[in-house]
Amino acid sequence: MPEFFNSFQPQYLGAAPEMAAASTPTAASFHLTPSLLIIVASILGAAYTMYCAYITSLAPAQIEKRDKKDKALPMAAQNGSSGEIKQINARLDKYSGLIFRGAMNFLKYEYFCIFLFAIFFVVVAGSGLGYLTTWERAVLTCSAYLLGVAASALSGWIGMTIAVFANSRVALKCYNDLSSGFSLALSAGAVMGFSIMTLALLTLSLLTFGYSKYFDKAVGSIEFQSETRKMFECVAGFGLGASTVAMFGRVGGGIFTKAADVGADIAGKLGEGWGEDDPRNPAVIADNVGDNVGDIAGMGSDLFGSFAGSICAALVCCAQSPDLSGSWDCMLLPLALAAGGLLACIVACSLCVFLFSVEEEGDVEVLLKRQLLIASILATPVLFGLCYLYLPENGFAVRGKEGVLWWHIAICCCNGLYSGLLIGIIAEYYTSSTYAPVRRLAVECKTSAATNIIQGLALGYKSCIIPVTLVGATVWINFTLARFLGISVGAIGILMTLASSLSIDAFGPITDNAGGLAEMCKMPDFVRDRTDVLDAAGNTTAAIGKGFAISSAMLVALGSFGAYAQTKHLMNTPMIGSFQFMGLIFGAVVPYWFFALTMESVGIAAGAMVEEVRRQVNEKRAAGNIGAPDASPEDCDKCIAIATNASLVEMIAPGALIVLSPLGVGYLFGAEMLCAFLLGAVVCSATMAVSASNTGGAWDNTKKFVKTGGLKYELGDEYDAKLHGNKSETHKNAIVGDTVGDPLKDTSGPALNIVMKLMAMVALVFAPSIPDQGLIQYYVSN
Repeated sequence: MPEFFNSFQPQYLGAAPEMAAASTPTAASFHLTPSLLIIVASILGAAYTMYCAYITSLAPAQIEKRDKKDKALPMAAQNGSSGEIKQINARLDKYSGLIFRGAMNFLKYEYFCIFLFAIFFVVVAGSGLGYLTTWERAVLTCSAYLLGVAASALSGWIGMTIAVFANSRVALKCYNDLSSGFSLALSAGAVMGFSIMTLALLTLSLLTFGYSKYFDKAVGSIEFQSETRKMFECVAGFGLGASTVAMFGRVGGGIFTKAADVGADIAGKLGEGWGEDDPRNPAVIADNVGDNVGDIAGMGSDLFGSFAGSICAALVCCAQSPDLSGSWDCMLLPLALAAGGLLACIVACSLCVFLFSVEEEGDVEVLLKRQLLIASILATPVLFGLCYLYLPENGFAVRGKEGVLWWHIAICCCNGLYSGLLIGIIAEYYTSSTYAPVRRLAVECKTSAATNIIQGLALGYKSCIIPVTLVGATVWINFTLARFLGISVGAIGILMTLASSLSIDAFGPITDNAGGLAEMCKMPDFVRDRTDVLDAAGNTTAAIGKGFAISSAMLVALGSFGAYAQTKHLMNTPMIGSFQFMGLIFGAVVPYWFFALTMESVGIAAGAMVEEVRRQVNEKRAAGNIGAPDASPEDCDKCIAIATNASLVEMIAPGALIVLSPLGVGYLFGAEMLCAFLLGAVVCSATMAVSASNTGGAWDNTKKFVKTGGLKYELGDEYDAKLHGNKSETHKNAIVGDTVGDPLKDTSGPALNIVMKLMAMVALVFAPSIPDQGLIQYYVSN
């Protein structure tokens, strides 16, 4: 029987076993086994991550006096006076320290709550799983679950650490030139992107290796296919653990960031007429902390969960094929595809860093998109080569279909790769101020905030049509070619470029924080102008990242659903029936319930934030010192505490709803109704996620378009800066739309990605214990 890591010995094709020992590399073709590829990719991914971290660490943390020959420190050290330099350094140390401390404190408390939930879930759900199946399965599944929780939490911590470390340094690099700030922000983003993909690949591979030693008869013969299925069903607990952290990270981080953002906008910009990052506004620091906990740690754990979930679903589907489950080469194809994608991302990022540079403002967005496009192009021949190398040449059977060929799987993977890219581009079209939809919203702001909101909602609903159609076409093609294995591999295809996607996604929050620090620290205006250029490009690529996240979540959810259906032998289950109809309706209403809970939480926390800011402002006004240059650290800490406490308390109910509802439906109504329940939840969550994310993104860029005077290109001679420019009534109408859209695009919308994935993953992991006929269904039928 082959061992998991038998690839330490090279294998040669085209020779009989007795001749293989006498063969030499020049006499036969070398066979790169999946496990060797995974090891090489993990080592290179870790090395590239450390290289990017080293480059980031070289950046200066403060302005210092320097010689003219020293190119490593900002130019302001030569031109500014000693007093100005000391003042900027003091402010930079103060505000970057507040952001760092606030972000890390939030992460500490959030992870404490998550681990408490994980232990509780393991004890309760693990006991139920052990009672209904076997204790062996329960222990192994729960162990994988805890490893997934730990790995996902570590990925969020890595992303958060590098983001709060780099933000002030990016602001200082922008003293020199735009290109220096761009390079540093991209290097910091790459630390997050490559560390998360490498960590997910490495931990899941080691888990599979460890379990292969325990299930020593797995993946060796058709006689032991049940052992193979059991092993990979236990491994799927890893995906559930990763998705659990993603749920609380997305919900908790989203509530924090938008409570602070909405509170800062209402109390500062709308209430006092202050600027975006006015240091007098104590909620601004909480807002900058929120950018990290929501858009860095939250997004990182979200896509970590998608990556792990897609691989786990594909592994379960492979294990249920009699032709694939007997070979490690075939069984490890999902991990090999992920490893190939990681290598493609390393090459793409290296090419963009070493061959291209930023010469003018327009180059920033082009270079970010170019990295993602190059990674996708490089991944295409890689995935075809791996499918050809590791899958049976003469075809194989999957559950529900005979005669699947290697190139069928390659097409499924390629479909996912490019459908995700297209969905990201479509999201950019509807949310970028470069294109007509956002510009039309800006014109509507002339009339009132109400017309802006009405048109923005319509834009979001309309933006669902093409992305959902593309996903539907991808699902149809992949299911036709390889049933649910094709859908799962399609999800892996989208996430083959995860490292590049996350790198450019993290770029936005880092540069946004850098711009905030530049303003709060009273740096020269040209520094803020440069960070705004980087931030604007980051907002555009963030829309592409959200498109990737949503499309991958849909395919991961459907792949996990398929693995659940195959595990429960429900491939030919009729969808016509009273319990099936009820399941569809129940499933469709859960995303709305979840959406309402998260929106309500943001509203409550933002209200508390506004009241705190107003209290502080009124006290200063009564004392006659409202003109003080900035809020005190104590004032900022109070706002951070409000956002932290609100997010930690309010994330419990939505998270519990998503984790427990599939189990309740399954145990009470049976496996068939749970199928319908999951389909209703996935379809409803997908359309709501696209709509909410694009509506909020469009309103955000509408506000920035109006603020920068973009309406002069739309209105021509009618344009009046006092009526249509910064701080005008038109600008205030755009701010209202942006404030309404903040929780849509950064809290409720992205969190629906987790709703789809987590519910399906819960069903998959607990599938062996879910009865064919639930408790209520049993009593009704009898």
